[in-house]
Amino acid sequence: MKKIILTYGLIAGLICMSFMIVSTIVWKTTNETNQSMIIGFTGMFIAFIFVFVGIKNYRDKHNGGSVTFWNAFKIGFLIALIASSIYTAVWLIEMHFFMPDFMKKYAATEIEKIKSTALSADEIAKKVTEIEDMRESYKNPIVRILYTLMEILPIGIIIALVSALILKRNPKVA
Repeated sequence: MKKIILTYGLIAGLICMSFMIVSTIVWKTTNETNQSMIIGFTGMFIAFIFVFVGIKNYRDKHNGGSVTFWNAFKIGFLIALIASSIYTAVWLIEMHFFMPDFMKKYAATEIEKIKSTALSADEIAKKVTEIEDMRESYKNPIVRILYTLMEILPIGIIIALVSALILKRNPKVA
């Protein structure tokens, strides 16, 4: 089971990493947040196909064609956790070395979007304050890690749950 988790977790992590690098290049060259986010989330979904594949591989090739919901979920969760950890590590490296001004630019872009809406002046001020608070908290590495994990890990958990529900199969009673 450990080999399957590690193998599929690393494959999923490498896919996430590849899409993140492309996403970062798009963002740095175009300053287009939406395109960059679409690329990043597409990579996450493609990577998390390997949660399903890993559980299925374990069930069919290593466990005699059966797997309980909880074992399937555990395998899927751990694959997702490895991929999410790689994603987070790559983001921290990218941000530190290649985009140290990311949050400043991102916050400025989001503030401009808010100012161009039909919100009242009070609502705009409240949203701007929220963005500025987030930008300030993002300077803390622990907060940055948690924000980054919260981008990807919930998706992996949901896919692990759905995959476990689909792939669970009780042992055949003789």
